[in-house]
Amino acid sequence: MPENPSAPATPPWSSRPGARTWRCAPAPAEVRDFHAALPGYAPTPLIELPALAGESGVGRVFVKDESCRLGLPAFKALGVTWAVHRLLAERAASGTEPGPVTLVTATDGNHGRAVARTARLCGQRAHVFVPRGVHPRAVAAIVAEGAEVTRVPGPYDEAVRRAAGAAVARDAVLVQDSAWPGYERIPGWIVEGYSTLCAEIDEQLAATGVRAGPDLVSVPVGVGSLAQAVVTHYRGRGLECPPALLAVEPEAAACVLASLVRGAAVSVTTGETAMAGLNCGTPSSLAWPVLHGGLDAAVAVPDSAAARAADRLSALGVSSGPCGAAALAGLRAVLGGAGADERRTALGLDAASVVVLLSTEGPSANPHPLSGR
Repeated sequence: MPENPSAPATPPWSSRPGARTWRCAPAPAEVRDFHAALPGYAPTPLIELPALAGESGVGRVFVKDESCRLGLPAFKALGVTWAVHRLLAERAASGTEPGPVTLVTATDGNHGRAVARTARLCGQRAHVFVPRGVHPRAVAAIVAEGAEVTRVPGPYDEAVRRAAGAAVARDAVLVQDSAWPGYERIPGWIVEGYSTLCAEIDEQLAATGVRAGPDLVSVPVGVGSLAQAVVTHYRGRGLECPPALLAVEPEAAACVLASLVRGAAVSVTTGETAMAGLNCGTPSSLAWPVLHGGLDAAVAVPDSAAARAADRLSALGVSSGPCGAAALAGLRAVLGGAGADERRTALGLDAASVVVLLSTEGPSANPHPLSGR
């Protein structure tokens, strides 16, 4: 029997009519060529799951499985490798004194490990600030890449502040995937790097006969950089029928949802969540205008919903961590419970719709116990 998980009567949700008409400039085309030339590059799988389509009342459901990306268990290496490539090339062109540079960052796990791995492969150093709530094994994986790690007894936003302070040292540079006024160039490169994931989806869907692209993309959101890349990809190409785009956040850290409700970027006080990579209290300043313009909707889900979604994906052969499973949890939330018909209409979904879920990490990326199992 298909699983029939209980859904909240009214999930925390906000929608924006007209988002599919919003437009922006596309990402640089050369990003994909750069990644394709990296050792070990291969497109991550796009897996069709007919059982989920039946359960959701749509035509087809695909999961983009980022559990092994360039040898790491999450998508983050796409952004980091491109940003560090641009950074080092710029330093070389400017005649900056040669020698190793320290790449400084804050992380909930995956981004920091990607920075540490990239630094090691490029002959650079890494210093990673880790907030409370990150699993010790995720921290150990960063240390194993050769990075210096500083534990911060506070939330993610505090770790970012500490990293930014450390990056003012000589021969140090901040490589953060969140932007704020005055710090947007490197986060912009990171967002550009994520565009490869979207380009792969286009090619993979076309290979299955879906040449018009998806009707809905569900993307987990922390500070919003991946969602920014997704919005840029689907709103920057002048598609005749662009897809609806759904942001999914933990209830404990729903900063983008709160910002959409307010109509302006706001910070929220975060709590504990198994979705550690999404436990961010402030949207990236670079991402926010793009998300406000091009996101169709946002929904917040509890850890228990992410746990059930991870279990369902596992039963269907997809290994997903709590952040990655949030994409399915969000889809279930908007298509179930009171008001589901109105939410389905807002997203333009029907029995023939094609849905893509971004499973952004594997279970080893953040081995946090999922509550609700």
